[in-house]
Amino acid sequence: MRTTAYLLAVFILASLPLPISVQAQKQLAQSPRIMSAKSIYFDDRTGVDAVAKRALNEIKKWGRFQIVQDRKMADLILLLSADQYKGGYIIMSGGQTGTIDVHGKIDVDPIPNYNKQAPVRYAYLRVIDPKTGENLWSDSHRWGGLLTGFNSVGARLVKELEEQTKK
Repeated sequence: MRTTAYLLAVFILASLPLPISVQAQKQLAQSPRIMSAKSIYFDDRTGVDAVAKRALNEIKKWGRFQIVQDRKMADLILLLSADQYKGGYIIMSGGQTGTIDVHGKIDVDPIPNYNKQAPVRYAYLRVIDPKTGENLWSDSHRWGGLLTGFNSVGARLVKELEEQTKK
């Protein structure tokens, strides 16, 4: 009898949903470096001009940052890409591709890959500290579709960054 009551109590507790904060699941864009930044350098690595143009229009509409043309003059770098960020992307003189981390270590791709696209495409927006290369905030969104708009992914990610800085 006692074992049955114990097992029933364990079953009931195990079946209750655990309260998980939505904010704990998503990284908030409230780093002091993001909140104090005045200028950004927008780096489009999607290879799709329409996506970059819509993202830039959304940044201008937001009005939070001044967009600069020289990454050395920017407080932050906004990197919009179709690939996950590992550090800096490089193509060496011999045509070999790879990435470079903030400490200068080069990770060479075993086979050169000039067009890294998954079967289902996602776009990634990263806020990067230009001095350290540190990723301060990131988010991704599925790329395109008839209902969501084929070239709206960059603008959607900028809107998400804007929302995250207001919370």
